[in-house]
Amino acid sequence: MSVVRIGITLGDPRGIGPEVVQAALGEQSLAGRASFVVLGWAGATPNLLPSARTIEVEPVAAWPAPRRSDETEEAAAGRVSGQLIERGIELALDGRIDGLVTAPISKAALAAAGYPYPGHTEFLRERTGVPEVTMMMAAETTPMGGSLRMALLTGHIPLRDVSGALTPELVDRRSRLADRALREWWGLPSPRLAFAGVNPHASEGGRFGEEEQRVLAPAADRLRRDGIRIVGVFPGDTVYARCLAGEFDAVLVPYHDVGLAVIKTLARDSGVNVTAGLPFPRTSPDHGTAFDIAGRGIAHPGSMRSAIELCIRFCRQTAGEGAS
Repeated sequence: MSVVRIGITLGDPRGIGPEVVQAALGEQSLAGRASFVVLGWAGATPNLLPSARTIEVEPVAAWPAPRRSDETEEAAAGRVSGQLIERGIELALDGRIDGLVTAPISKAALAAAGYPYPGHTEFLRERTGVPEVTMMMAAETTPMGGSLRMALLTGHIPLRDVSGALTPELVDRRSRLADRALREWWGLPSPRLAFAGVNPHASEGGRFGEEEQRVLAPAADRLRRDGIRIVGVFPGDTVYARCLAGEFDAVLVPYHDVGLAVIKTLARDSGVNVTAGLPFPRTSPDHGTAFDIAGRGIAHPGSMRSAIELCIRFCRQTAGEGAS
């Protein structure tokens, strides 16, 4: 079996990225499963020796960063974060890494540095030149026993804009991206997908809203005609329990918090963010920079470890080696 090569960015230099990466890579469960290129800055991860056979540390940027005129610390941190992402994309597109794992960044810092992206997802989409991506969240193991996977049909937009943004065409495109990721990366030959309703009780036939009938139902019909297994549209308060019970492989989620609130509650130390639609696998832990605890040695590395493990699985799957 060939050894896959995983790139890992350290994220915002003020956050917990360096320490959770270092802790995760030190765990025995990852030994011998891949080689790693850690993209960061000199001194960020003192226990990751560049001479180690499976870990290479590439100092892409400098931190503390030399300040440009009138640049705040936040802007400097955002500039470093952006440079790490750019380098990771470059390595992946050139085939020098098989997949990319990204540590958390600050969206405010990224904006202060002049990057016009709300987050990693949009940054990766534009810089790789793909027409569309969708955010997926996954917990391959949960306290309830089953797996929980979901794909967001809309992303970082205000709740008041969700109804207008949801169209049959958008739902169709993003559902297809999720279906393809489940086939190509997870190795599921015929994934079963379910829509989470937008409204209470999935609107009860239009009594509490119209999005289920106006948007989700016609999109589901079109997807089924093309052989995609849409099991149905279910109320958001029951659909996840049914997914955990194994009735379907993933939930298609109409807006951000109706999905992420569930997975971050249920799998706070094992959830993984996946960007479907990219030309290479990309994963990330499902938490943020945690500035309040950074450097104190108490950050839990579980979500980062899960992100690395899932990226390795995806890379092996795309190489035709399965998920072992």
